[in-house]
Amino acid sequence: RDGDTIVFDVPARRLDVELSDKELKARLKKWTPPAPRYTSGVMAKYARLVSSASEGAVTG
Repeated sequence: RDGDTIVFDVPARRLDVELSDKELKARLKKWTPPAPRYTSGVMAKYARLVSSASEGAVTG
């Protein structure tokens, strides 16, 4: 959210948001995933099959 403090620790390769555990749990409880941008076609298939960027964003 606007106003949250974000801490970048480059040597440790970390990015942290300074929130209390209580606030973080409250935000996660309210969060809902966004609707998929693509529901049919090749882009929908790709979105279902691709891994995360940290894992190489590969399919299969």
